[in-house]
Amino acid sequence: MLKVGEQLPEFEGIDQQGNSINSKQFIGKQPVVLFFYPKNFTPGCTAEACSFRDKYEDFLTYGAQVIGISSDSEKSHEKFSANYRLPYPLLSDQDRTLQKAFKITPQFFGILSRRVTFVFNQSGTLILAHSGINPTQHIYRALKTLKAQSVG
Repeated sequence: MLKVGEQLPEFEGIDQQGNSINSKQFIGKQPVVLFFYPKNFTPGCTAEACSFRDKYEDFLTYGAQVIGISSDSEKSHEKFSANYRLPYPLLSDQDRTLQKAFKITPQFFGILSRRVTFVFNQSGTLILAHSGINPTQHIYRALKTLKAQSVG
């Protein structure tokens, strides 16, 4: 897993609406919060995605872009996003290219993706790398980190 102080890896992906998202569009412009989650429509992942949705305005207060990433297809992301009215992009990582770029190792014998949240500051430096089972804990850790960054 990436460590605090490392730079935002270069990545590109297509979101649930067909828009291209590139890491270069954030560096020097705004903080970015990337949360990797195992699977759309599962109880824990739905709770996490909806928690990011419910606190989305708080992330905007800090100027941060939130992006969800899982190995589900773009079509699945489209349904998941529409079903739960998610206001942020979801990227498909079916070939696990993004997980590799962020040095995330799969769990359960390589079957499941890990639940990991990264917060990068405006200059693209990693200021939080949080891995944990509790889905809603990720949102609070990310917001606390952004708040501390904005005060400091």
